[in-house]
Amino acid sequence: MGRSRRRSRDGTPPQAGATQVEGSPLPSGAVVGVWSDGFGRVATRSLQVLAVLAVIAVLALAVTQLSLVVIPVLIALVLAAAISPLVAWLRRRGLPSLLATWIALVALVAVLSGIVWLVVLAVVNQWDELRTQALDGFAELQTYVQGLPFEITDEQIRSAQESAAGLLRSDAVGSGAIAGVSQTADFVAGFFIMIVVLFFFLKDGPKLWEFLLRPFEGHRYERGKRIGDATIRTLGGYVRGTAIIAAVDAVAIGIGLAILGVPLAIPLSVLVFLLAFIPLVGATLAGILATLVALVAVGPVEALVVAALVIVVNQLEGDLLQPIVMGRALRLHPLVILVALTAGTVLVGLTGAVLAVPVAASIWRAVQVWDGPDLPARFAREKRPETVQQAAKT
Repeated sequence: MGRSRRRSRDGTPPQAGATQVEGSPLPSGAVVGVWSDGFGRVATRSLQVLAVLAVIAVLALAVTQLSLVVIPVLIALVLAAAISPLVAWLRRRGLPSLLATWIALVALVAVLSGIVWLVVLAVVNQWDELRTQALDGFAELQTYVQGLPFEITDEQIRSAQESAAGLLRSDAVGSGAIAGVSQTADFVAGFFIMIVVLFFFLKDGPKLWEFLLRPFEGHRYERGKRIGDATIRTLGGYVRGTAIIAAVDAVAIGIGLAILGVPLAIPLSVLVFLLAFIPLVGATLAGILATLVALVAVGPVEALVVAALVIVVNQLEGDLLQPIVMGRALRLHPLVILVALTAGTVLVGLTGAVLAVPVAASIWRAVQVWDGPDLPARFAREKRPETVQQAAKT
């Protein structure tokens, strides 16, 4: 039944063009019209954006407040995606699921423990030598800076030298270690949480994802399956590809440092390997640190050779290794990578910088398979030929 038109007291319909009586409610069409014009659409979109930002803020707050749980779980997910092919290979060879999981987990822990052991052993054996050479290097820097176009006073150099000497003294390092007992306890707790979660991800990862997909049916269930498979493939490909590239960089730079006689060559090589997991800035930071150590330890000529070696290795990595090894595992614009790095670093520090890019790549891959194996979500589809016109030459 349609709506009856409002009639006057004598039963006659209102005349066309009659004005509305003051105090009577606005017709529903008028209310809809307020939100359907240009300003109303902007207001609606603004409310939607504010709602999305509120959800993101709540998630960011949860990550920062529950970082002791969230970060180990994310690390476990990334590692599980990287070594799950090993578990699957062992299962195909007839090993029970539990035994295959334990073998992969023990192998991963052994590799991580070996890296830490190499770093600690090399630092302990060469720390005194590096401390002495670093202090001598500060004295050499005083002669270098005298020819600079800007003035650096002897008092400023002496203050920097005293600060460096205080930092390099063992008692200062020991006091810093005592002050970091709380952080160490958090690290140990997070490490054990990560190991336990990683074990269950390796053993029952597909079952856990199927359990999470129980509320969905039909095309929503198929979408969840696609997203899960795409996320694991992206995370695994990213970690394995980055590890291969990082290993090549670490070996090449480590050999160069050893030939030049730079102390702490092994720890610096391991640091090159670890910083390679931070895109864009990691290799640069590792190269700067290796160059500075070579400068204060063996001299400026060797430092220039180290800088040239780092540049050559980074160029070979970007032009040759990454396109071959990484393939399509990471398909993000450098600007997106930079924003993800910044956001991850602000939220959870160095760990966030390492995890931000693979997580962002996985989210984008999920968008790419949202409506089908090769059909992105509607907002991410190409609607027209996307060409950029170059500016006219003047």
